[in-house]
Amino acid sequence: MRIRPSTAPRPPRPRCRSCATCSRPISSPPCPENTTMTNDTGARLRAEYVGDGGSHAVFSRKVAAYVASRPDYPAALFDALEAFGVLGRSTVVADIGAGTGLLTQALLLRAATVTAIEPSDEMRAACDEALRAQAGYRSLNGTAEHTGLTDGCVDLITAAQAFHWFDVDAARREFLRVLTPGGLVALVWNDRVRTDPLHVAMDEVFATYGGAKRGAMLAHEDRSDVPRFFAGAAVREIDLPHEHLLDQAGLRALAFSRSYMPQSDSDAGQAAERDIDGIFERFQQRAQVNVRYRTVAFVGRPGAG
Repeated sequence: MRIRPSTAPRPPRPRCRSCATCSRPISSPPCPENTTMTNDTGARLRAEYVGDGGSHAVFSRKVAAYVASRPDYPAALFDALEAFGVLGRSTVVADIGAGTGLLTQALLLRAATVTAIEPSDEMRAACDEALRAQAGYRSLNGTAEHTGLTDGCVDLITAAQAFHWFDVDAARREFLRVLTPGGLVALVWNDRVRTDPLHVAMDEVFATYGGAKRGAMLAHEDRSDVPRFFAGAAVREIDLPHEHLLDQAGLRALAFSRSYMPQSDSDAGQAAERDIDGIFERFQQRAQVNVRYRTVAFVGRPGAG
């Protein structure tokens, strides 16, 4: 595990913001692959899903795939948060974009209460089904920009695999409103290890079937908005290895849980499924594949901006 203090998180190497696939510097003129470049990659990403009813509507159709395939988070992540003094038995937590509750569930084992904030009714229902019997759990229909929480009520805000959907400035204002004095934010990701041969093969499938939505997602994954969110405040970074075993059905579900992938029962989805099955046969051992991740978190209190 690596824990690094810094004045601002260091984002991964930037990609071309125009097409999200070439290695042209961000400062270069617009890539010839896409002359409709926008500097706000988050706005571009959200705009891609407007015709589908917004990102929450897309994920409402992917609940089963999420439950079947998405990885949890390593215990060392929560150990680090405890070591930072931001997570403990008396901590009140709000988990933003909680989805089906993968992070929420682990937080409940270490905190006093955890409120799962999730805009998708279907995702939130799955979270409720899994966790409603746990002491200290509740859920709210809300977003990062409008949580539905009262002023100064939470000690720790978490957001796992969700920050790229936020309106950064509005989310920062909302988080500062609901945090207690001294409260912190932890932005968390399970990053795929892109150089791993399994992920290289899966990326070929995503490139084939992901279309413009995938391009917009990749353009936004450089995380240049993370320093902007923290607005110059001191941030600590956590970086941990993680892995997840999946069978054939699980690998299919993992692919189709991506927001930009077609529905599995569509013609494109059926073609993608055949490609995924071929990848599974190449990499499986004892009827499972090992999906490798790096769990990364940025922890700090946003500045006023």
